[in-house]
Amino acid sequence: MSNANEPDPKAESWFTIVRDSLSGKAHDFTSGSIRKAVVLLAIPMMLEMAMESLFAITDIYWVSSLGKEATAAVGLTESVLTLIYAVAVGLSMALTATVARRIGEKNPRGASAAATQGLYLGAAVAVLTGLPAFYFGSDILALMGAEPAVVEEGADYTAILLGTNIVIIFLFLNNAVFRGAGDAALAMRALWIGNGINILLDPCLIYGWGPFPEMGLTGAAVATVIGRGTAVLYQFWAFYRQKSIIHFTSTSWTFDYRAIVKMIRISLGGILQMLIATTSWIALMRIMAPFGSAALAGYTIAIRVIIFTILPSWGLSNAVATLVGQNLGARTPDRAVASVRVAGLFNMIFLTLVMFAFLLFARPIVAFFIDDPDVIEMGILTLRLISIAYPFYAWGMILVQAFNGAGDTMTPTWINVFCFWLFQIPAAWLLARYLESPTGILWAIVAADISMTVVGGLLFMRGKWKEKEV
Repeated sequence: MSNANEPDPKAESWFTIVRDSLSGKAHDFTSGSIRKAVVLLAIPMMLEMAMESLFAITDIYWVSSLGKEATAAVGLTESVLTLIYAVAVGLSMALTATVARRIGEKNPRGASAAATQGLYLGAAVAVLTGLPAFYFGSDILALMGAEPAVVEEGADYTAILLGTNIVIIFLFLNNAVFRGAGDAALAMRALWIGNGINILLDPCLIYGWGPFPEMGLTGAAVATVIGRGTAVLYQFWAFYRQKSIIHFTSTSWTFDYRAIVKMIRISLGGILQMLIATTSWIALMRIMAPFGSAALAGYTIAIRVIIFTILPSWGLSNAVATLVGQNLGARTPDRAVASVRVAGLFNMIFLTLVMFAFLLFARPIVAFFIDDPDVIEMGILTLRLISIAYPFYAWGMILVQAFNGAGDTMTPTWINVFCFWLFQIPAAWLLARYLESPTGILWAIVAADISMTVVGGLLFMRGKWKEKEV
């Protein structure tokens, strides 16, 4: 059995490994060097997550010049959109775990069948949530506590992004299939395509450059939908043109009631854990709202920057989910544990460096997006305080995805219940009232992130996740 500390007998240069990871060269992740396996999966997955965060960063960069009302509208919409992300990510966890387990068992046909059942579920969710959201954009913003000027500015933006959430769901689910199969390079390319189009269209549709109409904040939503939609078309092209380990045919879409029920059962834990985490974020935004648009805008900009830096770490965590799932399928649980340890160390080093970058350079980072002094000060405070928990949170992210990769989605659910609902939200409310400042909310976030790591580590060492059947 391979050990993480053993040198690879067929030592390769870093250039070769990076080249293979970006090209999507086929690799058996259930044998050989664990470090190499982590790197091969992590590089494209980190780039994929970085590309996903660029949707948010690009929008906030161009939108911030429209004023603090537009920026606040984006932040409030994003907080509601996280409910859709929660469902999409929850289904993705089930898909990644199931596809990875089938690939580890050397059963690609079973992996393809699981993928299509997940897409059926995703389409149903998109229809049920997208249609009503399209008609109630202004009501959603008002419910979130937005000021009247923010509601007027952002109603169409909110309606478009929430109403067309099918492209978000399919983008997440298709990439989850790629990741579970160990085909991370294809997932990365899909996000490259989507982001490239979004980056080009954003200023054109917001400000009316060239032949494009000037749509203001609404243009940012239209650009994002077009970019994501194009990425989804590329994903399906890859499935049908045999560019992926998972290949769809006409028989792949046979509706399998039993498989659907099993997928729902596995995904419920993932959906619940994400809903808990994201409703917590919505609650934090609601607690933040009474402190005014400047506080909301500064917090929103900082969170977008944090997402940009932390999503590569989620990419590394997704690599762990794939490695755990495939190695449990291949009946090598010790190799799954070793993969978690290697990835956890890599992630801690990376996020510690990010923490120092935020502590030293928070002001120029936030000032890059906006020149309002009050907004800048809130953004600086948010970046510096939240990053304090990074060296601890780095391990928490890896541990949670290890559970999910094993198909044990309920353990992270209970971790989230304790750390976010029972601890973070009450602490944020009490500290914000006691300090009469949004600083209390930020300290609650730091404490919750650290507690998640501690609880996750204790449960991981018990080893119950190794026994989960998928």
